Amino acid sequence: MNQNLYHHWSETKYLKDIVTNPLIEVGDYSYFSGYYDHQSFEDGCVRYHWGDDHSRALFDPQAEFGWQLDRLIIGRYVCIASGVVILMGGNHNHHPDWISAYPFPEQIATSYEPKGNTIIEDGAWIGMRAMIMPGVHIGQGAIIAAGAVVVKDVPAYTIVGGNPAHVLKQRFTESEVELLQALDWYQWPIEKVQAAQSILASHSVAALKQFDQTYQ
Repeated sequence: MNQNLYHHWSETKYLKDIVTNPLIEVGDYSYFSGYYDHQSFEDGCVRYHWGDDHSRALFDPQAEFGWQLDRLIIGRYVCIASGVVILMGGNHNHHPDWISAYPFPEQIATSYEPKGNTIIEDGAWIGMRAMIMPGVHIGQGAIIAAGAVVVKDVPAYTIVGGNPAHVLKQRFTESEVELLQALDWYQWPIEKVQAAQSILASHSVAALKQFDQTYQ
């Protein structure tokens, strides 16, 4: 059975059930919805990232060239929509500061420059056909609008959109964001999360704090 095959738009797959690449770290309950573009997560959503079964069989840039490869780190409760592109190593050998941006094969071994790990923190939502550029850090609870091209870090609980992506809205006040990050409900045991679902499905950060103080 093809675990990357989607049969309907309503179908999602937990990343922990489908990721095999050792350079991709995923948290519990994070999912990918790949139906409309018929993408697999590791060879469609994530692009130019060595470490899947096929690329490991072809070559090993770490052993052959000594490259320090970037990692993709995805937290818990992250939602990734159909058509999203997380671009990893695809432009690491193209140098805009050189005379030629062409990646001559003879220069590949020495031209690679890491961009840094790409990090998508807990609770982020990546909208349909958004593109995440290499080395970007998306903060906790951030929302990336459909079609956005994210070229720089996104603060926690911020909504961004456009090309290049820019801030559209803050989801909560600064003090509420600080409280949400302190509560860090994404790390709660699943039983506690389930008990708090009605509050999590509201806008009341104060109620979530009260729940946390009284939950036993």
